[in-house]
Amino acid sequence: MNFIAWMIIAAEIGFWVVIIAGLVTRYIINKKRLGLFFLALTPVIDLILLIVTAADLYNGATATQVHGIAAIYLGVSVAFGKSMIRWADERFLYYIKKQGTKPVRKSGLAYAKHSMKGSLQHVLAFIIGGSFLFLMIYLIDDPSKTEALSGMLKVWTIVLGIDFAISVSYFIWPRPQK
Repeated sequence: MNFIAWMIIAAEIGFWVVIIAGLVTRYIINKKRLGLFFLALTPVIDLILLIVTAADLYNGATATQVHGIAAIYLGVSVAFGKSMIRWADERFLYYIKKQGTKPVRKSGLAYAKHSMKGSLQHVLAFIIGGSFLFLMIYLIDDPSKTEALSGMLKVWTIVLGIDFAISVSYFIWPRPQK
């Protein structure tokens, strides 16, 4: 595995470490502001990954799928970060602190709306990550060096279409309640 792949792994681990640190600090140690500080570090991790990826490409590396994944990771992290933190926050409160209400499994129209909201977040992630992919392709300006990035963009477009089709299907065939 190359350096960028390790950076993506480190960024993902770092993302969850600062979220857990933020939740523990917020709810176990009762330091709300410090907990918020840890939670606010998640975009900093994304920024570091972006800088390292850009520097690697700037120094002449041929773009690989790993560079594309870094752009996708950045888009997904920004678009879904807040909702992932909220998801972790709710579960931490209920399962660890034994406070709040039990997270409910959605069904029917509520689940269809939730799924569509996720698809719209996916569009935002695509816009953010896709913009970085386009920017890298444009700045490198050598199709032989950016073929992997173009391929990632095509695959991601197909995945986005499938995601939307699945979300629409829940409006037609609602998820049953258990």
